[in-house]
Amino acid sequence: MKPVVGSMQAWSCVVISAFAILILSVIGSLFRSGHHEFLGSNDDPDPKVAGEIASTIFIAVVVYAGFLIFCGFQGMLHVRESRRGAIAL
Repeated sequence: MKPVVGSMQAWSCVVISAFAILILSVIGSLFRSGHHEFLGSNDDPDPKVAGEIASTIFIAVVVYAGFLIFCGFQGMLHVRESRRGAIAL
């Protein structure tokens, strides 16, 4: 099987996706718990919809997990291809 994206793009996507999963998971958890920094002032969203906001954020985490799996697979295909002595152009 041949990789679809380049090696640099694949590994960059892995790193960005990993950080996005970490950061969005923390933000989603803070919304779900009703942390005062996110729901404490008058300009912030209503605490009644905090669960909906958290679930939307967790959907984004699932999307980034899909990116992480796909890009990690692409990166591993590049590693496998380079071990077989393929000439990189």
